[in-house]
Amino acid sequence: MDVAVTGSGGLIGRALVRRLQEGGHRVRRVVRSGGEGPDAVRWDPMVGTIDASALAGVDAVVNLGGEGIGDHRWTEAQKRRIRDSRVTGTTVLAEAMAALEPRPSVLLNASAVGYYGDRGDEVLTEASGPGTGFLSEVVQAWEGATRPAAAAGIRTACFRTGIVLAADGGALAKQLPLFRFGLGGRLGSGTQWLPWIALEDEVGAIVHLLTADVEGPVNLAAPDPVTNATFTEVLGRVLGRPSFLAVPAFGPRLLLGRELADELLFSSARMVPEKLRASGYQFALPELEGALRSVLDRPAAA
Repeated sequence: MDVAVTGSGGLIGRALVRRLQEGGHRVRRVVRSGGEGPDAVRWDPMVGTIDASALAGVDAVVNLGGEGIGDHRWTEAQKRRIRDSRVTGTTVLAEAMAALEPRPSVLLNASAVGYYGDRGDEVLTEASGPGTGFLSEVVQAWEGATRPAAAAGIRTACFRTGIVLAADGGALAKQLPLFRFGLGGRLGSGTQWLPWIALEDEVGAIVHLLTADVEGPVNLAAPDPVTNATFTEVLGRVLGRPSFLAVPAFGPRLLLGRELADELLFSSARMVPEKLRASGYQFALPELEGALRSVLDRPAAA
């Protein structure tokens, strides 16, 4: 296949491009700067411009672009950047795809577990409704921005991703220094549900969705979400370090701001991959301890 990828320099994007190229696919990187050559497509997702002619002939587009959610405190300006980088960028991409002739057959658009908001112990499938809060509002608008592509007959799927486990990026990499020093532990009560997925399965699921007959929202998370307390216990065991400390909620709220901390760290989403499993995807790393040992290269004790 000929696949265009936005956000190809990010954690998921780098791994996806590598997997696609290893599989013999042609990859066109949709980039804002520094990209030249026959496989580069220039765009500016904040302004809403794209070189649509450079997308001619692509079979599918995977849209991973977007300002980092937790990179900075949530000022009103930063919240606008988070929203606009997703909604404006996705809108211009979907409209460009709809105007091509022939059109690409598939749009896979990144989305997030934030769609569901803070839902306690409720089991969340793709049929569950949206939650409340800033992230839920952003995700709803983000998914809605794909409508021009879907209306043009392009199969469109929005993959709602949980926490992606990787040693060299994302939430896990930020936690590792504390845990390696024996200073890691649960956040608050630790009862909040944490949907997670190993990077290997995140990429595997996206590649699967390129050809699977699936559209609409798709939850990308391992089959068995865990609570934050369980996650920290297992991570400590894998690293061979204690993890009994508890981080009171006021600490992250002071450091990050209450809204960001509550939505990113203390929100509970028991999300399960109902549609992904029904489509035939087989997880490579479905269990948390095995996934962490694989990601961190920590084999189980003999």
